[in-house]
Amino acid sequence: MENVFLLKPTLELKEEYVEFYKEWKESQEDMVPWVISKDPSDFQGMVQFLMDNEKGENLPDNWVPDSTFWLVTKKKKIIGAVNIRHRLTESLFNSGGHIGYGIRPSERKKGYATKLLALSLEKAKELGISKALVVCDENNIASEKTILKNNGIPDNSFIEDNGNMIKRFWIHI
Repeated sequence: MENVFLLKPTLELKEEYVEFYKEWKESQEDMVPWVISKDPSDFQGMVQFLMDNEKGENLPDNWVPDSTFWLVTKKKKIIGAVNIRHRLTESLFNSGGHIGYGIRPSERKKGYATKLLALSLEKAKELGISKALVVCDENNIASEKTILKNNGIPDNSFIEDNGNMIKRFWIHI
């Protein structure tokens, strides 16, 4: 695993981000966290949207402020992304959690997810979160292992309206 760090979305990484986005789209997998599913064709607009979300500006109804970071290598390759919600609504408490993260398909099974979550917990602490809720689908064993490696403590699961089981974990920061 290369040395990596978190970086706020920046216009300077447009070309690299578009490659990250295309790889994920071509995989036809769910795009996690949700912010990476936003079409980057208006890249400046997308970055502005993310900055507005962090400031709590122009948010849709029932949304909370959130911070997005990219996991990047020293060579500025984007490996993954994380979205940290500053607080929880009832819906986020049940099935979204504070932190949503994902690693691009070609970089999985290399330890990046564990590192991404660990770095994300540091950012969450900076935001004043002392106990973070992190969730995953019941069948996402890799994500569950990542959460447990970061000291996740299992809590009650939540069953969504479609029958999907969400495993919920608390991490004391």
